[in-house]
Parts: sequence; structure tokens; C-alpha cells
Amino acid sequence: MDQPTYTLRQLIVYFLKLGTIGFGGPVALVGYMHRDLVEKRNWISEEDYKEGLALAQLAPGPLAAQLGIYLGFVHYRIVGATLCGLAFVIPSFIMVVLLGIVYKLFGGLPWMQAVFYGVGAAVIGIIMMSSYKLTLKSVGKIQLPSLKQNWLLWFFYAAGIIVTAVTKSENVLLFIAAGLIYMFVKAPPKWMKKPVAANNIFLGITGFWQFEWNTLEKIGWFFTKAGAFVFGSGLAIVPFLHAGVVTENKWLTEQEFVDAVAVAMITPGPVVITVGFIGYLVAGFPGASVAALATFLPCYLFTVIPAPYFKKIAKNKSIKAFVDGITASVVGALVGAVIVIATRSIIDIPTAIITIASLAALIYFKKIQEPYIILVAALAGLLIKYWL
Repeated sequence: MDQPTYTLRQLIVYFLKLGTIGFGGPVALVGYMHRDLVEKRNWISEEDYKEGLALAQLAPGPLAAQLGIYLGFVHYRIVGATLCGLAFVIPSFIMVVLLGIVYKLFGGLPWMQAVFYGVGAAVIGIIMMSSYKLTLKSVGKIQLPSLKQNWLLWFFYAAGIIVTAVTKSENVLLFIAAGLIYMFVKAPPKWMKKPVAANNIFLGITGFWQFEWNTLEKIGWFFTKAGAFVFGSGLAIVPFLHAGVVTENKWLTEQEFVDAVAVAMITPGPVVITVGFIGYLVAGFPGASVAALATFLPCYLFTVIPAPYFKKIAKNKSIKAFVDGITASVVGALVGAVIVIATRSIIDIPTAIITIASLAALIYFKKIQEPYIILVAALAGLLIKYWL
């Protein structure tokens, strides 16, 4: 291993800064890391960066956070991975907790409701665009050759849409089944071809301290599953959260959930940090802490445990096929969740117009960042509610 040309302190400061001002979602964040750490500063080699990105894409959990953890591991091992991961996540965690406090204090006031009236509609457009991009990246272009070549992935994708839209919940077993089927069809593991035993298996202020231990336990278990079983970056976790938070446990209303997704859009750092906001609304600061820890701990473990051996793992066709199958189904579930949330959030002509305008802005102004769309939508909500 080459000697680092930077100190651990310098890397931690970088991730603190990225977690504080890094807007744009996972794709933008991983791009910033490449530009800053590989191209400009030469702290990380191109090979190490690509291996970290591959591992982050193969494992479940938030893409940008996992890449940050891996880059911390490259030269400073467990200590580097741990401190860089914390530095990246903590700034946005503090922000969403503060927003949770404000939301609980003022959520019932007309001006706050007006802001989220506009923001909630804009979020639907943003999620639509995100799901479209994920479809192109993970399944293929919506063209006949792609449909023929990747018909099985498109089948899993369609199954994810239908199951989520009809049942209004996300089925983890469907994802695992899709991954296993695609693996067996495309790249069966060696133990299936030989009569050998399979020894290796896939391994205060308002509400600040208001919580119940039973609720904390439920939060911990639910968000651990979210971090351990949800593949795909950023908003791919939305359908899983929606199913558990709104439909099954009824911790939040539909509007509160859409507001939580909006909070993720207007704060820097990993989009998945919205779990901290959700946890705060459910069980105050302890709920926010447990939700964030439970979500990010699996992705931390999925990064640091295989990191020393990843050069071999990355070439395993069976593992790649397993993840491809899961990803197709998960992206389909995201589209299904968009349908469910849109039917409940687009409640009148103004919200429909805001949604369409947000989607159009993302299509025609490719460099525009989500926080600007959210800001305009918030102003539109105030204008509609107070003047129109």
C-alpha cells in the first residue's frame, strides 16, 4: 500500500465540508469526491476510487456514504473509515434534527403548511426524475433492443412497480427472490455446478425527549432493515420507508412523509439522512439517533468488512448478477411508490402544476440543483395560499 500524501485530519476536514455544503444527491456527491480527491488533490488513485465505487454499488445502503467510508479505509483502515463516515453524515444529521424541531414547533402554523404544500408537490416531480434516471442506469433504455436483451430485468422491474402500487408496500422477499433468480439464470455460483457443500452463504424542545422504549426498539429494527436490504442510491430507499413508516406502523401521515423527503432534498449530504428527520418526528432526538445509527451501521459494515478482499469479490459474476436482479426490482418499487405518493400528494390543480414544472425544470435545465427547485416551490406554496 502506497504511503498517503495527506493526513487523516485533512481527509476528515474534507468530509466535514462535503457533508455540510454538498448538495445534489448521491450522483453529485460521488462526482465531487472524484473531482476533489482524485483529480485535484491526488490523494486517492483512480483505481482505488473505482473499486470503492463498485463496492458501494454492489452493497445495499446509501451510495455516497459508502464510498466516503471506503475512501477513508484506503490508507487509514478502520479508523479512517469510521471517522470519515461520521464526518460525512453528522453535519446533515444535525441539520435534519434542527428542521425536525422547527417542524414540530411550527408545523401546525399556516405559513409552514403553505411552504410544504408547494414543496411536497415539487418532491413528487424530483422523485419521478430520479426514478427515470435509475431506470436507465440500472435496467436499461426504454427501447425494444434493451427490452429484448434484458427482458428478465424488465420483468423484475415491472413486478416491483405492480406489487408496490397495488399493495402500497414494499416486499423485501420480492427483491431477494429477483436477485437469486437472476443470479441462477445469468451466473450460477460454482457450488451449484459441483457436488460440494455450500459452506459460504451470503454472509425537549417539542418532542425532543418524548419517546417510548418499545417504539425505539421498533425504529431500530425497521431502519436496520432499511440500511441492510435496500439497494440503490438516494431515493431508492423511499418506497421501503413509505411502506414501513406510513402504511405498516402509521408513525407519520402521508403529508408528513412527503415533507420528510422534502427535508432530504433541501439539506446537504446523503439523501438518506431523512431517516433522522423521520426518527425525530416519531420519538424525538433518541428516535432520530437510533434511526440514523440503524440505517448507516449496516452500510458501514458492508463496506469495511469486504474492503480488504474486494478486488476478488468485484470480479465475481454471481454476486454481480444477484445485485443486478435486486436493483431492477427495487427501481421498479421506487416507480410504484411514486404512483402511490403522487395519488395522495397531488390534491388539486396548483399541486399538479408545481409537480409538472419541477419535472420540466429537471429535464430542460440539467445543471439545476434540487434545493433551488424546493425553494421556488416553497415560495409558490406561500403565494398560492396567501395571495391566490
